[in-house]
Amino acid sequence: MEPLPQSILFCCDHNSCRSPMAEGIMKKFYGMSTYVQSAGVKNDLEIDGFAIAVCQEIDVELSRHRSRSFEDMVQWGDDLSSYDLVVALSPASQRRALELTRYFHLAVEYWPILDPTGLGNTREEKLAAYRQTRAQIIAKLKEKWGEPTEVV
Repeated sequence: MEPLPQSILFCCDHNSCRSPMAEGIMKKFYGMSTYVQSAGVKNDLEIDGFAIAVCQEIDVELSRHRSRSFEDMVQWGDDLSSYDLVVALSPASQRRALELTRYFHLAVEYWPILDPTGLGNTREEKLAAYRQTRAQIIAKLKEKWGEPTEVV
């Protein structure tokens, strides 16, 4: 297990499902000692309702999340070079993160996390897919940084 980074950015394709889930769960598990944000290659989608629902099951609040892209971050003065670690949760976001960080001494990791959007036909099947994504994120967080330090 590794020590927690000072700052971490989770990224995926739209910042509407996987990366907000990872951001919220990371904050819940390890508290505010690490600065945690998320972004997407694009910000063309709002936060996903199923992501909100499965995170609420573990007392992680996502309903106030506002999707943002890498470009939005730059416009808002949030400099990628200020992060210690960028965790890409999709191949497209990994490519974009590597492209944007090639001039910085910055660690970029790829965690292959299931994209649950579009999976399942019924509400229960969809929720099962999102729970699987949540479980993968939790497993990767614990594998890297150990058991949660906050009360969960």
